[in-house]
Amino acid sequence: MNYLTNPFSGKPKTLESSLLLPLINVVLLPGITLPVMVVRSHSVGVVEATALTSHKQLIIAGVRPESRQRLEKNQKAEIESLEEIYPVATLAVVQRVIRLPMAGGIQVILRGIERVCIDKIQITNRICETNYHRLPQLHQDNTSELEGKSAAKVEALVGAIKSQWREIATSDSTFPQEVLAFLQDNDNPALLAYQSSMLLPHDLDKIQGLLEEENLEQLLRKVLADLSQEVEVQRLQGQILGETKKEIDLQQRKFFLREQLKKIQQELGEGKSETQEIEELRTRIATTQLPGCVDKQAKRELSRLERIGNASAEGGVIRTYLDWLLEMPWNQTVQDNLELKNAREVLDADHHGLSKVKDRIIEHLATFKLKQKPIKKDKPEVKVTNSDFPRSIAFGTVLCFVGPPGVGKTSLGRSVARALGRPFERISLGGLRDEAELRGHRRTYVGAMPGRIVQALHRSGVKNPVIMLDELDKVGMDYRGDPASVLLEVLDPQQNYCFRDLYLDLDFDLSQVFFIGTANDLSKVAAPLLDRLEIIELSGYSEEEKLAIAQKYLLPRQIEKAGLPEDAVQIPSQTLRLVIKNYTREAGVRRLEQNLGTLCRKVAVRHASGDTNSVVIDPEQLEDQLGAKVFLGEQMRKSPQSGVACGLAWTLAGGEVLFVEAVTLSQGKDLVLTGYLGEVMEESARIAYSYVWSNAALLGIDTTVFQTNGLHIHVPAGAVPKDGPSAGVTIVTAIASLLMDCAVRTDTAMTGEINLSGEVLPIGGVREKVLAARRAGIKRVILPQQNAKDLVDVPEDVSKHLEFIFCDRIDQVLENALLQPFKS
Repeated sequence: MNYLTNPFSGKPKTLESSLLLPLINVVLLPGITLPVMVVRSHSVGVVEATALTSHKQLIIAGVRPESRQRLEKNQKAEIESLEEIYPVATLAVVQRVIRLPMAGGIQVILRGIERVCIDKIQITNRICETNYHRLPQLHQDNTSELEGKSAAKVEALVGAIKSQWREIATSDSTFPQEVLAFLQDNDNPALLAYQSSMLLPHDLDKIQGLLEEENLEQLLRKVLADLSQEVEVQRLQGQILGETKKEIDLQQRKFFLREQLKKIQQELGEGKSETQEIEELRTRIATTQLPGCVDKQAKRELSRLERIGNASAEGGVIRTYLDWLLEMPWNQTVQDNLELKNAREVLDADHHGLSKVKDRIIEHLATFKLKQKPIKKDKPEVKVTNSDFPRSIAFGTVLCFVGPPGVGKTSLGRSVARALGRPFERISLGGLRDEAELRGHRRTYVGAMPGRIVQALHRSGVKNPVIMLDELDKVGMDYRGDPASVLLEVLDPQQNYCFRDLYLDLDFDLSQVFFIGTANDLSKVAAPLLDRLEIIELSGYSEEEKLAIAQKYLLPRQIEKAGLPEDAVQIPSQTLRLVIKNYTREAGVRRLEQNLGTLCRKVAVRHASGDTNSVVIDPEQLEDQLGAKVFLGEQMRKSPQSGVACGLAWTLAGGEVLFVEAVTLSQGKDLVLTGYLGEVMEESARIAYSYVWSNAALLGIDTTVFQTNGLHIHVPAGAVPKDGPSAGVTIVTAIASLLMDCAVRTDTAMTGEINLSGEVLPIGGVREKVLAARRAGIKRVILPQQNAKDLVDVPEDVSKHLEFIFCDRIDQVLENALLQPFKS
């Protein structure tokens, strides 16, 4: 025997006893009649024993969630303690017992009578008997027994609940009208609440909470809240179903109208039937000279289109695919104009200067021209064809124009296409990260289309256009693939004769395409891709070259863009020079052209206002037209100063003059570097510091200076990143000048890498650095001895104004840079 007591029951007035039937998945409310399946042997015994009594009453209690899983897993298990059931239960009457031999249990019809609170349970042979006391019965209350505001609130809540049920029945045509009538006729507030909760999709714990509610008004409010939520859900479901039905009806209506339109067009002899479209496609396939594999694929897709029809979504995909296949230039080519004299004239007409670049392009065209001629062979040629695309004569290596922005890389590609007589297509690769942008998407994807390579060929209409791959150094990669890997196949003459786009899913011959690449920074181009390119460097322009370009190309083009007559604007050479010096600082001419466009548009305003006189823009008018000077120009320092040396640097935008300053720090330590320097430049500064210290005796410097003082080296324009080894000689000169108390010549600039042995090593970017020295008014330039050969790239109008000093040792640099005579 197990005797347990409910610690929360308190002391009831009258205790009664009855058998207990715990239910796992049911909570019985007062006034509610429910059929319940009972399969556990001891629970069946409780029901049968109760049915034999005169009153036929027993206690129905709900099982707590933590005990439900144990009882559901094991049908032979029973409750073991009072903690496994809810203390608030329902006194019920067994109205009928139906035996179910096949199911192995019974079905009992129970009707709830009133709420009770279980005080104790006594378990004997797994049969539970309870001691309980009765609770206030809300379902027996009537609104007439309530007083004042409470009665009014209860009546209002009852009316609201009935109104919600009427709305549910109106929106749901399947709701039984008998149930609605039963609910509307119910005048018992608590019973109405209990009946409403049984009709709503509540979980057991929520129904148990309603059973435990002791306040009638709160009970009605809870039921009303749940009922309102159910009404809102049904309203939203009805709205969604209505919209869906409306969309389906619209699609069906369109389908019927479309079919009717076809019939009407057939009767009138207008429009094209699906059969006519199929026949037109078949005729196009037959008349278009397609390679064997392409012809076979086109006929196969046409057969699929016949079976599927145009009405389906797949039919539209097949039709688009067939259009691409039939419009691609599988065999269409344009005859090349390989007259080198014509090519030279075109390049000279479109571009000023760039003689080395033009010579390299002419060499490339000459090689291709010679390859077109048949070569005599002693033995007969054996032709082996394993593909519909036989290998054709290709250009071989791919040209890549490398240089700062605005020097004419893209326009050079257009000139090459014009000289050859080929169509020109440009593919911008800047910011490209998706491999499918180049190779295309498979047709299984919605909205699939060919890649940019195939699209460029489709636009050109021939299989041998000039295609410029612009901004090769700005190709990225992420989880969508590596576009640079696709370019390896596109630019390799040994592979691109059978390039396969994923959309077309057929090989296309790219060997006759003249590919030209462009880049600003080769260090950002993938090494395998760089190996397939022949680099042609385009340097920045000198002031004289910019002046000639502006007069010959930029100004006439901007006058035409502004809609002005040819003689409407006259800009003297002196004015153009000031625009170049004070309003631009670039290796190319893009910013210069923008400023000239601004001047032309201001003249266009005057012409549009009626003043059509020719305008001459003098230097004095520039600030009124273009605003204040943007750049004051790099100027050499007028007064010599120890610890300050002038260097030359190379940037993507051209050459720059770079001053290096050095000061000692009394009682300081180590070397301090500022100016946003990169790792390589910091190493050059440490090498220079170590060299001067190790050769202090030779330079006449007291070594105690290094032991008692720190050294601070600064490169002005601290917000601009600087890196590279070519500032080594400049840093050595600044440190030596400071510690020797000997000023550096202000008319001298220098560049060169150094090592700890005192050697001056060669550097790059000589042309741009010399041009920067000329702009700054420098008279003398110190260069490494091994860079003497690079002066051939410097324009003659620049080199004749400069004195070049070549050094291979640091002491030679100091001897030519310091004001006081220095002998090593």
